[in-house]
Amino acid sequence: MIIKHETLSLESSGKNVTYHGITDEVKKMVISSGLVNGQVVISSPHTTCSIIFEEYVHDVDWNGYEYLQVDLNRMLDRLIPRQLTESDYIYPGEEHVKFMEEISKIHGDSYPNDRSSILNADAHIRASLFGSSETFIVKDGELQIGSVGYIYFVDWDQNRKRNRLCNILLMGE
Repeated sequence: MIIKHETLSLESSGKNVTYHGITDEVKKMVISSGLVNGQVVISSPHTTCSIIFEEYVHDVDWNGYEYLQVDLNRMLDRLIPRQLTESDYIYPGEEHVKFMEEISKIHGDSYPNDRSSILNADAHIRASLFGSSETFIVKDGELQIGSVGYIYFVDWDQNRKRNRLCNILLMGE
């Protein structure tokens, strides 16, 4: 049995929702692992990020977003508006703010001591709706995603630029 763990390091823009197309990297991992039949689990350890499976769209807008991403962002902006002030959502409460201030002392730049950087209830809600992982079947050495399926790592947080991790587990024979 093959069990292999891989990690991708991805940088978010910090200015808007960031989509990373990771299909090619995952396909390369399948090939290099020697996996013939099994599964690939792709997961984010971050509570404001998701893994989504969507059709690859060739057309992009002037900002580089694929048209389906534009449509998704527009829909989500209506359903779950961006948190711009502390009164837009109940989150974060004072206890969480205190916790984040303490954790910033331990982890430094990874958790800046800036209250505005945790005004991201919208990102948490979006990530909860879409989930943090996807599982894909590998059959005869091929990732079973069809001819137009594409895998995206999405960072919904728009408050600050940062490095994100994407965990990949390849398992099977």
